[in-house]
Amino acid sequence: MSPQAAAAVFSPRSLAALTEVGDVAPLPALSDLSTARATEVLADTEILVTGWGCPKLDAGVLARAPRLRAVVHAAGSVRAHVTDACWERGIAVSSAAAANALPVAEYTLAMILLHGKHVLERAREFRTTRARDNWLLTTGHVGNYRRTVGILSASLVGRRVIELLEPFDFEVLLHDPYVSPAEAAELGVTWVELPELFTRSDVLSVHTPLLPATRGLVSGPLLGSLRQDAVLINTARGAVIDQDALTDVVRAGRIRAVLDVTDPEVLPPEHPLWDCPNALITPHLAGSQGSEWERLADTAVAEVARWAAGDGFAHPVRRERLAFLA
Repeated sequence: MSPQAAAAVFSPRSLAALTEVGDVAPLPALSDLSTARATEVLADTEILVTGWGCPKLDAGVLARAPRLRAVVHAAGSVRAHVTDACWERGIAVSSAAAANALPVAEYTLAMILLHGKHVLERAREFRTTRARDNWLLTTGHVGNYRRTVGILSASLVGRRVIELLEPFDFEVLLHDPYVSPAEAAELGVTWVELPELFTRSDVLSVHTPLLPATRGLVSGPLLGSLRQDAVLINTARGAVIDQDALTDVVRAGRIRAVLDVTDPEVLPPEHPLWDCPNALITPHLAGSQGSEWERLADTAVAEVARWAAGDGFAHPVRRERLAFLA
C-alpha cells in the first residue's frame, strides 16, 4: 500500500495486533513491488495485507511470491490490484469493504434525518433572520414520520442503510435487479421496479456500484419523476447519475441533492451546482476517515487470524461476484 495509507490505517496498536497472529515483514510497507527489497519480502510471504495504493498483483509479481496463498485488503474494492492471475493461482481474497460500508451508511442515515427536518435551509434562514419562526405553522412537508425512503441497490452499503433505518418510522423501498421480492421482504423492505422507486420516494439514496451497465442509470426521466422537494442522496459514484440532468432538476428547484460524489469527482469551480442552495456537496468523505480507519485495520487483522487458524475468511471476495462489486 502507499506510505500514506499504511500510516493512516495501521496504528501502532494495529501493527502490534498483527504481529500476534503472524510474522510481519519489517516496515516500511511495500509500495513498489518491483524493487529488490520487494522481491526479498515476497519470496517468503504467505499472506499479503494490502491497502489503498497497492500495485497490481499480476503474473510477474506472483512469480516472485511462490508461497503467497491469500490477500487481505484493508480497504474496500480490490478491483485495482487483484488480477486474473490471482484467481488463476487460487489465491484467497478478503476485503474490509463491509467495514468501510458502515460509515457510508451512517452518513446516509444522518442526511436522511437532517433533510427530513429541512435542517440546512432552516438553519440558513435562522442565521439570516435571527428570529425563531412559529413552529406550530410548520408544514406537513417537514418531518421524518412515515416518509418513504427508496434504496437503489442492495449493495453492502445499501444493506447497512436498510439496517440503520429499521428503528425509524419509514417505509423503505428497494430496487435491485439481483434481489427478488421475497429476498427484499426478508430484509424488511418492499421490492419495486425502478420507475416506481423514483415516483414513490421522498428520499432516494443511490448505492449502486459503477459498472458499464449502471453508468448513467439514474437518467433525466427518472430524476424528473421524483416528487417535488424530494431528496436525492448519492454516496456511490457520480457517473451512476446523469450529471447534466441532475444539474437541471436541482437548479429548477425541483429536488434537493446530497452529493458526496459527482462526475467528475471534483466539479469545475464554475459549475452551477456549487451555488445551488438546495444542493449539499461534500468531498467524498462518507467512507472511512480518521478514527474509522482503525475499523479497517481491525477487520484485516481478524481476517489474517482466521486464515492462519484455518477457519477461512469472514469477508471473502469471490471471483464470480467481482462483476457486481464496486
